[in-house]
Amino acid sequence: MLVSAKEMLTKAKAGHYAVGQFNINNLEWTKAVLLTAQELNSPVILGVSEGAGKYMCGYKTIVGMVNGMLEELNITVPVALHLDHGSYEGAKKCIEAGFSSVMFDGSHYPIEENIEKTKELVSICNEKGLSIEAEVGSIGGEEDGVIGRGECADPDECKQIADLGVTMLAAGIGNIHGKYPANWEGLSFETLDAVQQKTGDMPLVLHGGTGIPEDMIKKAISLGVAKINVNTECQLSFAAATRKYVEAGKDLEGKGFDPRKLLAPGFEAIKATVKEKMELFGSVDKAN
Repeated sequence: MLVSAKEMLTKAKAGHYAVGQFNINNLEWTKAVLLTAQELNSPVILGVSEGAGKYMCGYKTIVGMVNGMLEELNITVPVALHLDHGSYEGAKKCIEAGFSSVMFDGSHYPIEENIEKTKELVSICNEKGLSIEAEVGSIGGEEDGVIGRGECADPDECKQIADLGVTMLAAGIGNIHGKYPANWEGLSFETLDAVQQKTGDMPLVLHGGTGIPEDMIKKAISLGVAKINVNTECQLSFAAATRKYVEAGKDLEGKGFDPRKLLAPGFEAIKATVKEKMELFGSVDKAN
């Protein structure tokens, strides 16, 4: 059964580790993430962007697939199904469809409007027992057409949003989505520290987890980051393994073209990436 992300993140923040949010793109992705979480006895958050939601035929399709897998694969670790970078309308649709957690990204609105819309969604989520993530200061790179430059959030604005009763807060600390450019300046730990001082026990979220050096990840966790989002890295490892299979001509041998065979190396590559991240984030054996 899907759960809100609240309990797993409160525990993570108190225990100085982080829970990974792994974005899912199809059946292989979902199955790989869930099986790895179960094998490592780790809590996990399945992230779905609005673009991936459309690609997978809508939020109800995703809820049906995930709930079916939890049952058929006997998944007993805590799993939250979370809308990533949701619009106001998208968040409402996911709540109706049966997601257990949503992110409302109001970072591109003036702070007053961000507050007003966040407030309304907080009250709906509280009523239904769902967790909600808000964002202050845009995350750099491109996410479904929303482009940010890796700005740093204003700690006072973070406090204003945190005080609305959100479960977790994504604050821009110089992080970006996708691959990091060679001239990237690194994470702003000063900003992160200032945000944590203003928001206290609130779990903080690090977006754009792909390509951030391990020591920076560990430092971010020590400063209150309890949720780290990973998407690009799984896509890259899936693509590399699939390319290797095809370039080796394996799809031309016997029934190598069968999608169950063709997609198997990529599936295993996602599992390996998720395992590596869970070990880095410290969430292994934290499911109970």
